[in-house]
Amino acid sequence: MTTVRHRDPFMPLAALAAVAALVAMAAFWMSGCAGDDRLKLVVYSPHGKELLTHYEKAFEASHPDVDVQWIDMGGQNAEDRIRTEKTNPQASLWWGGAGMAFDRAAREELLEPYRPSWAAAVRDDARGSAGEWYGTFFTPEVIAYNTVAVDSGDVPRSWDELLEPKWKGRVLIRYPLASSTMRTIFGAMILRQPTVEEGYRWLARLDQNVKTYTADPTQLYLKLARGEGDVTLWNLPDIYLQATANGYPFGSVVPSEGTPVLVDGIALVKGGPNLDRAREFYEFVTTDSALVHQAEAYFRIPVRDDISADQLPEWMATIDVQPLAIDWGRLADEGPDWMQFWDEQIKGRGEEYLQEL
Repeated sequence: MTTVRHRDPFMPLAALAAVAALVAMAAFWMSGCAGDDRLKLVVYSPHGKELLTHYEKAFEASHPDVDVQWIDMGGQNAEDRIRTEKTNPQASLWWGGAGMAFDRAAREELLEPYRPSWAAAVRDDARGSAGEWYGTFFTPEVIAYNTVAVDSGDVPRSWDELLEPKWKGRVLIRYPLASSTMRTIFGAMILRQPTVEEGYRWLARLDQNVKTYTADPTQLYLKLARGEGDVTLWNLPDIYLQATANGYPFGSVVPSEGTPVLVDGIALVKGGPNLDRAREFYEFVTTDSALVHQAEAYFRIPVRDDISADQLPEWMATIDVQPLAIDWGRLADEGPDWMQFWDEQIKGRGEEYLQEL
């Protein structure tokens, strides 16, 4: 179990987040109107403003002719947007999201095959079959909680404990349809059951305990930090990052049954602008030194097997993560239908759904 204490429980979280979001949005859109004659390199990514801002500035410092413009969005949103823009790609690089999403995009010929310099260090099940994408990080999913609101002895330590009546109105969930993380967790919960129908019942029981489905990760963090909900399901690196970077009172537990470990990918967008520069950025953010920095500063666990353990933070060697056995192919193929059914039949009406069975 991991716990990081809060520095200032009274900081105006919502106000700061709202101002930051408005400033970021304005800066992005105004950049296109500022007469900048640099080559524009657009990156779609769910990796968060902290990591993305760092690598934007670092790459631009060594490539002054390039203007990196990242758009922070859920991994599923990135996949959907690249699909929508197939005939007129706006992004050149997709950095972050579930491997199964990259596999779907590869089958639809949305990705530009590229073999990075470190390709031999990535195992076969963490890459596209024809090199359309490669894994960058392993991302374990966890049960996270507010350490002020929940005593460490009361934290749910298994997925099934989240269904207990004592958690009614205390669970926060990031809206799954836009998120690779939540699609992975919900899909894994369905696959844990003997049938899909029993998986739907599990999600309906969870829905009975959900207080709010948040629109994005930022709102999830703010609501959990303010105590508007006590527990959530999310990924380990982001929980660590929010606790350390923002001082939020977040702790986490790896469920006793095991947990989905998502392979985060990176890929070029087929037909995207300035692909030569995009390949340079691809290599830049995946060098040995970059991966070590991402591990130290942003809690990202490298997929590459040529990064020695003594270069990585100590917690990576000591954390006990038991991967949950998952049929990733089935999740990729059937998962979209499962999520549509959940959205139309279960979300916000779990009790009614169960009564109708």
